[in-house]
Amino acid sequence: MDAGVERGARVYLRSVSPGDRAEWCALRHASAEHLDPWEPIPHDGLSAHDDRAFSRVLHQTDTPSTRRLLICRRDDEVILGMVNLSQICRGPFENGTMGYWIGAAHAGQGYAREGVHLALRHAFGSFELHRVEANVMPKNTRSLRLVRALGFREEGFSPRYLRIAGVWADHLRFAMTAEDWEDGTESEREG
Repeated sequence: MDAGVERGARVYLRSVSPGDRAEWCALRHASAEHLDPWEPIPHDGLSAHDDRAFSRVLHQTDTPSTRRLLICRRDDEVILGMVNLSQICRGPFENGTMGYWIGAAHAGQGYAREGVHLALRHAFGSFELHRVEANVMPKNTRSLRLVRALGFREEGFSPRYLRIAGVWADHLRFAMTAEDWEDGTESEREG
């Protein structure tokens, strides 16, 4: 296991590297049916599950506006999913938008919750963001449970917010600030 960005009890977060290509692509391909109902179609129209998608992810792993982190299991270093901080705006805003996914074989086991928790710790800690947003489709009940359990505050409704599977889909808007993060206890969020 490399040093990683953040470590939890069962998972750790780390940057994407070129050597992750085969494992990442296999996980995305095996999870396509599980992930496609919730994910935007890339602007270039490429599949989110092939080798070219990995190249795009690798290219955008650590830029001024995007930070992509793999969720890996500590026991065997298997890639379980990913957390993205994108649309990062520095200066007086210090804001980022969080997205995340977990592979189909690993869903429902608490890995996504721990991974997102670690990503928030990173975002408000060493990455020094003040605010993190998450936008969730109202019918994505698992993701709604996750953001609420981690202490995100629901801020509103965004009609036709993002194109998912070729259709402009409504989303619920959630956010958390550094002050919200500091006010909650880590054990409550990890629970």
